[in-house]
Amino acid sequence: MDISTIPQRAETLQILRLMGSFEPILMLTGDDEGYGSRWTLSGQQVQPAIARFLMDCGFIADAGKTEFGAIKLMLTEKGKEFREKGLAWWAELNFLEKLKITVFG
Repeated sequence: MDISTIPQRAETLQILRLMGSFEPILMLTGDDEGYGSRWTLSGQQVQPAIARFLMDCGFIADAGKTEFGAIKLMLTEKGKEFREKGLAWWAELNFLEKLKITVFG
């Protein structure tokens, strides 16, 4: 995978870290009033581009619905592997590289 296709690399990696193996992203579907879908993780909004990237690449998948109808999206095996590679990549960077990636994506 070309690393330049990953949206907001530092934020994407942070989301993968927070998800771990057990915390789902919740997808709150839009309605006919023009509101689009919303994605949250532990109550915080996940950027749509990041959520869409993770879904389109098969890193997260539908794991059922909550009692309120939100769709739970959990890491797949491919997603867990992607997270581990991302954590290893991040650990190899120095402070200035991490700062540059955090600020500029």
